[in-house]
Amino acid sequence: MAQELNVQEEATFRLVFFLSAFLICAGIEWFRPKRAWRESRLTRWGINLGIILMNTLIVRLTVGAIAVSAAVWAQQQPLGLFHWLQMPLVISAVLGFLILDMAIWGQHWVTHKLPVLWRLHQVHHTDLDLDVTSALRFHPVEILLSLLYKAVIIVVFGIDPAVVIVFEVVLNASAIFTHANIRLPSGIDKTLRWVICTPDMHRIHHSVYQQETDSNYGFFLSVWDRLFSTYTLEPKDNHLQMQLGLSEYRQQAALGFVALLKLPLQRLRSSRQVP
Repeated sequence: MAQELNVQEEATFRLVFFLSAFLICAGIEWFRPKRAWRESRLTRWGINLGIILMNTLIVRLTVGAIAVSAAVWAQQQPLGLFHWLQMPLVISAVLGFLILDMAIWGQHWVTHKLPVLWRLHQVHHTDLDLDVTSALRFHPVEILLSLLYKAVIIVVFGIDPAVVIVFEVVLNASAIFTHANIRLPSGIDKTLRWVICTPDMHRIHHSVYQQETDSNYGFFLSVWDRLFSTYTLEPKDNHLQMQLGLSEYRQQAALGFVALLKLPLQRLRSSRQVP
């Protein structure tokens, strides 16, 4: 269904939606922030955007658009459960989207449980504030592992290339939205949470308290946290006062660009806080 889309078109398509979501959410959080920033935005944005640009370059030079390429390859073979069962396109599209979203939830959960993966993922959680630039603040090794994992899921199930493209666009936009420091009316937030993750919901996941960090793993659909009993409704401290980040890493010396890249090589610290 999406064989006519070449890699360059897919990359352009995703970039347009990414920049649109980024600029819209950045504008909203500039004029209507939920919380006061604790740290220098100039410093944080420099570090976070530097990581994002580096990761983009590394991905382009290594695996490229591996998710869509894997979907096209599986379609051409054909390989994957959906192809073997010859499922109707609408059913396989809906199931494919749900499977990808649940797979990302599962991946996120595992990165918090396996020390070797937490070494990488803690880079994302060391941010002492949360905004649109936090959305893609990940160690490059974690990015590459995530893309390879996603490609395996796509081939195993034979998910259609068009579904993969739509999911990637939604995932990127949702990541920006859920990390944005924006203020939603309480009623809208509560209503949206029945279907998708919101900034307030995901902010709890970035709490300094480990019990709260180990909850609300979803990136787009909120159903997985409810289904697997990892949903937290409200933080122990209110949203305006709660501390973000990791209690083990509060000093700026540990949060610089180079320090974050070397963080997975350091001995894991164990001073996690509990409510």
